[in-house]
Amino acid sequence: MNNNLQIYNTLSRTKEKFEPLNPPHVGMYVCGPTVYGDAHLGHARPAITFDIVFRYLMHLGYKVRYVRNITDVGHLENDADEGEDKIAKKARLDSLEPMEIVKHFTDRYHKNMDQLNVLHPSIEPTASGHIIEQIELIKSIFEKGYAYESEGSVYFDVKKYSKDYDYGKLSGRKIEDLLENTRALAGQDEKKNSYDFALWKKTDPKHLMHWPSPWSEGYPGWHLECSAMGAKYLGDTFDIHGGGMDLLFPHHESEIAQSNACRGHDPVKYWMHNNMITIDGQKMGKSLNNFITLDEFFSGNQEALDCSYSPMTIRFFILQAHYRSTVDFSNEALHAAEKGMQKLFNTIEVLGKLKASETSSIDIKPFKASLYEAMDDDFNTPITISYLFELSKIINQVNDGKETLMDADIKGVKDLFAVFVFDILGLISEVDDNSNDQLVDQLMGTILILRQDAKQNKDWATADRIRDELGKINIKIKDTKDGAEWSID
Repeated sequence: MNNNLQIYNTLSRTKEKFEPLNPPHVGMYVCGPTVYGDAHLGHARPAITFDIVFRYLMHLGYKVRYVRNITDVGHLENDADEGEDKIAKKARLDSLEPMEIVKHFTDRYHKNMDQLNVLHPSIEPTASGHIIEQIELIKSIFEKGYAYESEGSVYFDVKKYSKDYDYGKLSGRKIEDLLENTRALAGQDEKKNSYDFALWKKTDPKHLMHWPSPWSEGYPGWHLECSAMGAKYLGDTFDIHGGGMDLLFPHHESEIAQSNACRGHDPVKYWMHNNMITIDGQKMGKSLNNFITLDEFFSGNQEALDCSYSPMTIRFFILQAHYRSTVDFSNEALHAAEKGMQKLFNTIEVLGKLKASETSSIDIKPFKASLYEAMDDDFNTPITISYLFELSKIINQVNDGKETLMDADIKGVKDLFAVFVFDILGLISEVDDNSNDQLVDQLMGTILILRQDAKQNKDWATADRIRDELGKINIKIKDTKDGAEWSID
C-alpha cells in the first residue's frame, strides 16, 4: 500500500500525510446536491473531484466507504435560518408534491453523473430519511447546553459555544468579526444573536414539508443533516469530509460546532474543498442565474455555447486544473480540452499498433514513479495529465521511427495508460463501434486509397490537395513505411 499520499487539509491549511483512522478502511463523506433543479457545471466539479479521490484511494488498496448525501429538505433560502425551503418552494411553484420534485431531479442528477463516469457512492442517504437521527442530535446538543428553544424553533448558541470551543477555526472567521447583518429578516428576533443558526424550524401552516418533534411541527436546519448522517454511517470520527469551497462557511463550520457540542471532539480528520467554476470571473451557480446545465453542455442548446460538448470533454476540462484552483469557463478552453483528450486516446490507438524493437532508446520506468508522485501530491491531476502527454510524445516518436521501445516497455506504457487514463482519471473512449463510426472508417479508407493511387501516378498535386483539405477539418494524414494513417488532430 502506498504511504506517500499527502492531502491538503483545509482545517490546518497545510498538506498532511494521509493516515486513515482504521487502515486499510477509509470513511469519506461528501456533500451532495440539493435536488430542486438540473445539475450544472458547478455540480460536476465536486462530483468529479471526489470521484478521483475515491478511485485513487481504492487503487492504492484502501477499502473506502464513500457517503454522498442528497439534500431534500431543510435547505433554506439564505442557507442558514430564514426563507422558504428550496424543495418546498419549487414544489409550490410547480403544483407538485415535494417528493415528486426530489425524485425527478435526483434521477436527472444520477443520469448526468453516469454520463460523466462518476462512480456511485457506497451510500447515498437523504435528509428526509434521517429526521429521527437529526432530532436525537438536537436533543444531545440541548443536553450539553449549546442549544435553546424560541417560539417552537431551536437555535445553536454560537456565543456560548465559542467560550468552550473555537467557532471559526475551519474558515478562519472570528465570532467578534461576524456582522450582525440579518436582523432585518423575518424571524430574527427569535434568536439571541444574529449569527446563531437554526437546528429546527417551526413551520407555518402553508409549509409543505414538516415532521413532529419535541419542540414543534417543523423541519431540521440545513447544517444538521450532514452531522447526523456522517456519524450514522461513518462513526463519530471519520477520515475525509469534502465539498465545494462555498460550503466551508457556514455549513462545514457549523458541522464542526454541532459535533463538538454533542460529542466533545471534531468529527473529521481531513477537510477537503474544491474551488469554484467561474464564468466571466463570477462563480457559476443558480443564485447568480449564470449557470449552464450539464444537459445543455451535452446538447449544445444554450446561447453561451458554440457547440455541444461530450461528457468526457467536460470531465477532462475539470481535471486539467487542480481541484483547489478555480476553473473559468470558455468555449476556447473546452475545445482545447477536447483536443488534448483526443491526443491521449490517439496514443492508446497507436500503442495497439506499435512494433517492438530489440532494445529501448528511452527509459520509460521513471514515468511510473512520476505519475504516482503527482497523484500523491494532493491528487494533482493536471501534473498527472502532463506526464501522460510526455509519454504520448514518446510513443509518437517511436511510431515515427525516431525512438525505439522493446516489447516489455510497450506493455509497461500500455499498463500505465490503462491505470491512469481509465481507472484513476476515469476517462472512457466515447467512440463506439456503431454504424456511423464504421462508415467514417470506410470513407477514410477509400480517400486514402485514392490518395495512394494519385501518388503512384505521380500526381503529387492531387495527393497533397487531399492531405491539405483533410487538414482543414482537423484530420491528420501521416505517411509511414506501411502506408498512410489518419487521425483526428
